[in-house]
Amino acid sequence: MIKEDVLNSFVGLNCLVTGGTGMIGREIATLLADAGANVRVASLDQVKVHNKVDHVYGDLTDFGFCKEQTKDMDCVFHVAGIKGSIKVTIDNPASFFVPLLMFNTNVLEASRLNRVPKLVYTSSIGAYSAAEVFIESEEEDQGPPMDMYPGWAKRMAEMQIQAYRTQYGLKDYSIVRPCNVYGPGDNFDPENAMVIPTLMSRIYNGEDPVVVWGDGSAIRDFAYTRDVAEGTILALHHGTGGRYVNLGSGIGISIKELVETLHNFLDFNYQFDTSKPSGFPRRIMDVSLARDLIDYNPSTTLRDGLESTWKWFLDNQDEFKYKKNYFSEEKQGKLVS
Repeated sequence: MIKEDVLNSFVGLNCLVTGGTGMIGREIATLLADAGANVRVASLDQVKVHNKVDHVYGDLTDFGFCKEQTKDMDCVFHVAGIKGSIKVTIDNPASFFVPLLMFNTNVLEASRLNRVPKLVYTSSIGAYSAAEVFIESEEEDQGPPMDMYPGWAKRMAEMQIQAYRTQYGLKDYSIVRPCNVYGPGDNFDPENAMVIPTLMSRIYNGEDPVVVWGDGSAIRDFAYTRDVAEGTILALHHGTGGRYVNLGSGIGISIKELVETLHNFLDFNYQFDTSKPSGFPRRIMDVSLARDLIDYNPSTTLRDGLESTWKWFLDNQDEFKYKKNYFSEEKQGKLVS
């Protein structure tokens, strides 16, 4: 839980949240608006997230738009990104890489030119080279990123912030790397959803049994969106010293445990298809630095997070239809956070 004095520090401040209609962005916007900040959300999604938030429809690949939206801002939460499944990433690499480069370059440069005092950039676990446990160190980034095209785009934005810190003395531009984030506002597009929304959609649609690839032994770090949003606010508030910090749960959850937790409160049959690959055996984030540096304290249990996500899904099943698609004229991807 984020401390009240941190949220109170945003009272009356002008805050821009790019990608503020996505999963992390909407939580940031809600927390800040409820705390008394003047919040603006910039997005291409036809979605409203809070009645006290100024929703601005516009394209972050347009530098003029970014320059206008960052004007007179006290802080910028640059959370906008493009989310899609592994297959979509492989099939449409330019649709990830090019817009991400433009988003990041435009928002960061516009913020610099408009003398925005504080900014936090949401990178990704995909910027890391392959490993079992991800720890913030230069050695971790010696190889190529796991998510090749989006990962390089994220790393390049991190480098842009480092360059600003060196050349312009922008000490209050911070970076976070979230892991596998889930929660209300997640991407439930059936064509490219990630593991948790995919499972929920298949359960809802009555698949019997729900077939899960692999033997369920693969371990991942699943972080609830509210916890990550709080961590992002804390990163901007305290600063990260120009380096990135991990935002995860710090807890490894096997796919088998994930499915069984869903089964504990939902009625469905399932089976594991061991003829299919299980994926990389183990990927967990070390969040020790975030705990020490920015007072990050993820507290949502997997069961509570999944139940909250399920309830949101039941009420918002078609939201993905109103979100920007970057992969084709049909629905294959979207602007998110």
